[in-house]
Amino acid sequence: QVQLVESGGGLVQPGGSLRLSCTSSTTIFGRPMSWYRQAPGKNREFLATISGDGTINYADSVKGRFIGARDNGKKTVYLQMNSLKVEDTAVYYCYSPWGYFWGQGTQVTVSS
Repeated sequence: QVQLVESGGGLVQPGGSLRLSCTSSTTIFGRPMSWYRQAPGKNREFLATISGDGTINYADSVKGRFIGARDNGKKTVYLQMNSLKVEDTAVYYCYSPWGYFWGQGTQVTVSS
């Protein structure tokens, strides 16, 4: 089974930035990878998909603020989160649409 491990979450002030990482136990070359988040009491929300060829689509809620990236050699995808808002507080998850695997999530808390 593929394992996905997220890291990089933490506590940040509004307006601050964080970079999340998701490392796969197997190759991600040519395969799409996605980021989701889930806030308390809310449904899991799609954020971005980084396609196998590197093209990225974003949810409207994060366009212009969040930037996805991938490093196939490191088997890692990233989510650079800028201009963070309190509403961004959630557990952030990595997901592999090609294998239906989820990471365990990493907590992001935006608070003053």
